[in-house]
Amino acid sequence: MAFILTTLLLLTLLTLPALLYRLTLILTPSRNKPLRHGRRNPNEPTHLLIILGSGGHTAEMLAMLTRAVTSPDPAQKLNWKDYHHRTWVISEGDSISAERAKEFEEMATPLSTQEDLMAGKVKRATDIGPGGYEIVTVPRAREIHQPLLTAPVSSFKCLRACRELLMKHTTDTRDGHAAMAGEVDFPDLILCNGPATATILVLASVLLRFFDVRGCSTRGKMRTVYVESWARVKRLSLSGRLLSRVVDRFLVQWPQLAKEAVGRIEYRGVLV
Repeated sequence: MAFILTTLLLLTLLTLPALLYRLTLILTPSRNKPLRHGRRNPNEPTHLLIILGSGGHTAEMLAMLTRAVTSPDPAQKLNWKDYHHRTWVISEGDSISAERAKEFEEMATPLSTQEDLMAGKVKRATDIGPGGYEIVTVPRAREIHQPLLTAPVSSFKCLRACRELLMKHTTDTRDGHAAMAGEVDFPDLILCNGPATATILVLASVLLRFFDVRGCSTRGKMRTVYVESWARVKRLSLSGRLLSRVVDRFLVQWPQLAKEAVGRIEYRGVLV
């Protein structure tokens, strides 16, 4: 018995530094950048994943995106057509967020196409391809008023669903290689603003990158931008505190929050 315990202790001491080193590599701000040649390259379609919470989280996310796609400032403007495929993630039972996502797509996609035509960037809308989007539902990480005792079970179900979602458009034959022309790959960018589901999904992406599943870490996939809620004036949310050292960029909307010496906080002004 003593021999088994000693062996287990020795293995732990030997592997722990390697595991910590690996975790440091995938979480460093200077980690591998995507192997891309521009967002509009038809051979390398860009995949954007957006996580919607419910109520205020959804309203803020859509307000931020609407402001970006309609901005008159070219430096701040977001061309929706640059993202060939968009995945909207909502929680079970949140039909309102699903409808809001559809409404946004109906507004943003024609707007970006028309602006490209007017600017002479494309000869016709089909030069880039119609692009596409999907709305995917995952189990809630935790229901309202759900006992903390059962929260780990629901969180694990959410984690498993998020892992499957992130790998949905990948194949076993793509290890270490970029997507074939027209294929959708791992998300290139994950955009979130604080719901519990976002925390679980970001952790799922970290696990996949830790083990470099199908080359996702080597190829710089699943870079994450977290935007803290406008309602958070003096203190970060629980999701924010958990993810401030995990995401690639962490944006806050109040200058006093940027003074918190926690993680990678950046103040970029009001974004909604």
